Amino acid sequence: MAQQGLMAVFASPACLIWIFVGTLTGLIFGCIPGLSAPIAVLLFLPMTFGMDTITGISLLIALYVGSTSGGLISAILLKIPGTPASIATVWDGGPMRDKGEAGKALGVGILYSFIGGMISVIALIFISPFLAQIAMKFSIFEYTAMSFMSLAVIASVCDAPMINALLSGLIGLLLSFVGMDAFSDVTRFTFGSRQVLSGFSMTSLLIGFFAVAEILKYAFKKPSEQGTALSAKIKGFGVSWQEFKSQSGNMIRSSLIGIAIGILPGIGGSTSSILSYTVAKNSSKYPEKFGTGIIDGVVASEAANNATVGGALIPLLTLSIPGSTVCAIMLGGLQSHGVFPGPLIFEKNGDLMYAIYAALIVANIAFFVIEYKGINLITKALKVPTYYMLPIVVVMCSIGAFSDNNRVFDVKVIFFFSVLALILNLMKIPSTPLIIGFILGSTLELNLRRAVMYDLGGFQDFFTRPISCVMIIIGCIMLFWPIYKSIKTFFSSRKSTNAGEEG
Repeated sequence: MAQQGLMAVFASPACLIWIFVGTLTGLIFGCIPGLSAPIAVLLFLPMTFGMDTITGISLLIALYVGSTSGGLISAILLKIPGTPASIATVWDGGPMRDKGEAGKALGVGILYSFIGGMISVIALIFISPFLAQIAMKFSIFEYTAMSFMSLAVIASVCDAPMINALLSGLIGLLLSFVGMDAFSDVTRFTFGSRQVLSGFSMTSLLIGFFAVAEILKYAFKKPSEQGTALSAKIKGFGVSWQEFKSQSGNMIRSSLIGIAIGILPGIGGSTSSILSYTVAKNSSKYPEKFGTGIIDGVVASEAANNATVGGALIPLLTLSIPGSTVCAIMLGGLQSHGVFPGPLIFEKNGDLMYAIYAALIVANIAFFVIEYKGINLITKALKVPTYYMLPIVVVMCSIGAFSDNNRVFDVKVIFFFSVLALILNLMKIPSTPLIIGFILGSTLELNLRRAVMYDLGGFQDFFTRPISCVMIIIGCIMLFWPIYKSIKTFFSSRKSTNAGEEG
């Protein structure tokens, strides 16, 4: 059965070609802001109906892998995340580009994306049943605690004053509440507009904050201030053996975080990349260098978001629980071919499982080769004058925003968010906590309200369940640790001042 499944991929020229085409197409979708993995998989899903099951599913997996990895290209070259999973890549990849290290940043991103993806394949093959059992223990209480813990990251994810970070996170939470309440059908913050009933699109928000806002900043700069093309010549992947060894702990830790987040339904690669970046920063010997252009941040983000792919497939295949939007689409594709994921899939469709393992391996190798061989070609995009490139980016961003829900309203929204981003920038309010608050706001609200109704208005179950209790404690520590450090720094400086006056 294993041999049959593996040979259906490795020995099939048609399947290998479709994996290559899917990976390349996914990379293109990942590069273009707004055209993310769900859109790519949705567009190609009808095509798989005329294919055999293994070839069709392999194509969808290749699109998923390619689009997830492709986001790093625009994140580094344009400082615009091509996909939500590439948000954290911008924070150090962008500054590296500004310092003339675009090639090195791309090389690091490609290398550790590949490693993170392969580690997730190993997890999928060997420990998927065990990890699935752990995920099964998560109830609404654990998901609520997980969301709280992730929101607590706001306090330490950026170097801005804590009050500014919390204010930004609060704005993000309020934006996530816009639309119709899922429980009571009451409209919130719509101001009588029917177009806002479904809330704001994640794609529109990301495009507005990271794409159009960046372009507007360029519009107010003098040509001499907009920068010039940077050299991107690198040796290998731009990483020395010493640097590679020093990043081994960061690589493994970030990959494991990506796998764990991928297993939890609805969390997604954006959370995993942000969380792994924060963990890497907090555990680093030089946290003050994060955000200035070091490879540590790129390693953490890219290893995590690509590892999320394999992690998200674990509950899909073993429990029939989609771990992401793409997996939900793939679930429909599997069912259309008469395959119903679950604990019995290894007995009924064992050959398909091994074919999926093989497809993941081939897809990771494919994007690794395509991106690496194309580094020099990709980095030549820096030589294109911004007044040529940026209008094209605006058009593609508008297309991406429109294609998300097929609404012109979403195109208007991206410009609203771009203006909001500029205003917050002038007020020294960081945008990253806002993104985190927006991503997790709806998840936190939904699970919290369910938990309160289940617990008849009490909160004791959050602390009687070991997993949720530990997550809440960790969240509180992450939230109050910056306060503790600020108080400690204040009293230390005051003590030194008094000592100086006495002297």
